[in-house]
Amino acid sequence: MIWFVIAGFGAFAFFLAYLGWRNWVAPWQKIEGMIQQIGRGGRPASFLIDGGERTRRAAISLEDLFNRQQWLDRQISERSSGTETIIRAMQDGLIVVDAKRHITLVNETLRELFGLQEDVLGRPLLEVVRNAELDELIALTLQAGAPQRSECTIADAKAGVTKRMQLSSVAMKTDANVITGVVVLLHDITQLKLADEVRRDFVANVSHELRTPLSILKGYIETLLSDPDATPNELSRILEVMNRHSNRLHALVDDLLSLAQLESAHPNLHRSDIRISELFAAIVRDWGKKFAEKKLSIEVGVDPDMPILRADETRLHEILYNLLDNAVKYSNPGGKIRLQAQRRDNEIVLSVADRGVGIPEADLPRIFERFYRTDKARSRELGGTGLGLSIVKHIAQMHGGNVQAESALGRGTTIRVALPLNGREDKPTVTET
Repeated sequence: MIWFVIAGFGAFAFFLAYLGWRNWVAPWQKIEGMIQQIGRGGRPASFLIDGGERTRRAAISLEDLFNRQQWLDRQISERSSGTETIIRAMQDGLIVVDAKRHITLVNETLRELFGLQEDVLGRPLLEVVRNAELDELIALTLQAGAPQRSECTIADAKAGVTKRMQLSSVAMKTDANVITGVVVLLHDITQLKLADEVRRDFVANVSHELRTPLSILKGYIETLLSDPDATPNELSRILEVMNRHSNRLHALVDDLLSLAQLESAHPNLHRSDIRISELFAAIVRDWGKKFAEKKLSIEVGVDPDMPILRADETRLHEILYNLLDNAVKYSNPGGKIRLQAQRRDNEIVLSVADRGVGIPEADLPRIFERFYRTDKARSRELGGTGLGLSIVKHIAQMHGGNVQAESALGRGTTIRVALPLNGREDKPTVTET
């Protein structure tokens, strides 16, 4: 009997222990396993557990926390991905450093600019980017805590050219106004600087070109005013000089107005169907007197299967007039000029070739610049404004074409103008010169 009672009490105690384990110990062990699985980045198969009300509520709360964490992770990932996309798409170089001037972020543009191949995050700035102006700007920003701006010249490792960059920096601060780093943007202003140089050169060249004839005209006018009794021969000589320089001024102003129109935002192009053979015949007829004055022979060549060209006929006349004007000026008396048109794929190539003095090889890349002359004294003596070839280039670009030059000293010069057959129109300021 006693053993029976003892066995009954033992069974009851075991049952109570089992109930305690099942309702309290096992559920919390399962919750602990869920927490460990979540900590490893996994997701429990289920958040439903057996046990008391408190453990079930704990499991439900754990599921809510897990779902909330998943939502936050997605939000962070999306924002991080968006930020990375924006940084990668930036055309400006971006670099971020901490308070100790160690790199914490760079974008692809800056990597290409400085030729950075390896991982540079966490490394000192000067160890990776050896640029004194950039380091000085960051140091000043860390010291002053205010936005800074400067400029520097950088040799672009990828493009193999020297670029002019504008540096803009701003300090990163905590809520307590403690500086934690600096963000720097590098903006390429090379083209802006070149455009500014072109503008300054243009103003200087125009001023120089206008000053000479105006000074001569002013001088002769003062001579006439101070000596009204000049002899007829002297008066005739003075008027001849004044007429020559007034014509030069008139030609210069005409060319400047033509360039201004060509470079305007909405240049006028009046396209029509042009037969090249008829165009050449009209031009040769117009220039017959000038050819005869210098005893020049003209040779015309047009491919027999030459198609109709869709272009602005007035502008084409302007192209050929400028090219023929140069050919006549720089040809020796009794020489030959060749006017030719050829089809090349989807282009028509118009060319004017002479056997004159030629152009030095070093000057060829610059002859289409405004006011550029290989022989300034002779060009002015012959009445050139220095704008003719620049006008030719701009008209070609308006039509979607391009210009090329070949020359050798003493052997003459050939200028080719390639125009597309499909009538494609480009902006006239593709290349600023």
